[in-house]
Amino acid sequence: MEVDRGEKWGERVSSKVFSLFNSLPKKGKPQGREISVLSAFLLSSPSKELEVVALGTGTKCLPRSLRSPHGDVVNDSHAEVIARRALLRFIYSQIHIHQNITDKNEANGTNWSESVDATNLPIYLETDGSGHGKYKLKDGWTLHMYISQLPCGDASLSLPPSLRSISFGEEVSVPSNSSHHQKEHSSDSILKSNGGMYYNSTRFTGLVQRKPGRGVTTSSVSCSDKITRWNVVGTQGALLSYLLQPVYIFSITVGQSCDSSQTLSVQDNLRRALYDRIEPLYNTVARPFFVNEPLFFEAPIPPKEFQHLGSSEANVTCGYSICWNKCGLHEVILGTTGRKQGTSSKGSLSPSTESSLCKRRMLECFVSLRGNSLVDKIDATVSYKDLKEMARDYHQTSRIMKESSLFGNWLLKPVDSDRFILQV
Repeated sequence: MEVDRGEKWGERVSSKVFSLFNSLPKKGKPQGREISVLSAFLLSSPSKELEVVALGTGTKCLPRSLRSPHGDVVNDSHAEVIARRALLRFIYSQIHIHQNITDKNEANGTNWSESVDATNLPIYLETDGSGHGKYKLKDGWTLHMYISQLPCGDASLSLPPSLRSISFGEEVSVPSNSSHHQKEHSSDSILKSNGGMYYNSTRFTGLVQRKPGRGVTTSSVSCSDKITRWNVVGTQGALLSYLLQPVYIFSITVGQSCDSSQTLSVQDNLRRALYDRIEPLYNTVARPFFVNEPLFFEAPIPPKEFQHLGSSEANVTCGYSICWNKCGLHEVILGTTGRKQGTSSKGSLSPSTESSLCKRRMLECFVSLRGNSLVDKIDATVSYKDLKEMARDYHQTSRIMKESSLFGNWLLKPVDSDRFILQV
């Protein structure tokens, strides 16, 4: 899609996003002095229509001590991560719709290419001579991302210190052991293996950052690092890579800061953090993956509930995360528990409290596609962790990035993480 490289594109994207956000109910939105971060994914069609398909808000991240081995909580409730998980559920819905139309057409003897419904979907099934294949984003359709401020971590290093309470991450020291990524670690040994050193510094740009917590250690890398990874492996994740060709972000648009002392432009920060760090991998990543170079744009300063003024007296971060997508998902998550808003302490571990975005529910989406020849080949009794690692091309591409010099200190997950099984 051709995009206007001037201010108009940033204004257009921002307008679409906040028009959608303003149409949502009050539940979960910042109130009074509360502030948050907003992120969204948009799809543009060959006709140049631009539509928000997934949206998320939030600034919270669970400490390592509250992570669950059962995949039943949302560990990272930062807006960018919430929006991306809402996007994944949107893609699952599109695949379901495609399959249902295909089944209906086969039953009626209708040619798929003649189906009116087929033209409305952004994906299609690209098959080989044997009739097998993967879904793919149609030509002329492109994915765009919006964030109300620079993502936490490396992209935010040029912000004034007063604005880093939400935007900034903690640098993770590089382990001296070269086989760091070949070992599994318990949650207690991860801190030790990383040297036990976590500190903030503007001197060391380009390194992996840990998301900050209120006096506690988290196990989540910054949004800058996660988005950079999506520019190598795609936004679709490991599970969807069984079914879908990599889907890359065509443009990233970020709201301007209301603080005029920022040392670099939004575009310069984004390019340095989200692309320049992975450019050296250009010749090491094999197709269908590649090193993606998005277009970077500034958007107008966001509304006041998304302006981070840097004063602790003026700012109170909202504890809720809103997740929404075009296919009917609308949920509010309490970022400090990783479960749905309104969860009582008495029923806090009930399945009804689980967010649609937690790993267990995302695995359900994948397993629900049984009947698809690609999914049917997979043993449903393997763990979530093993299932992700069995996506070999995706896993290998991810390893290439994480073992490169600037990402060699990527945080390892606890050994018991993601070992849960979803029985079907």
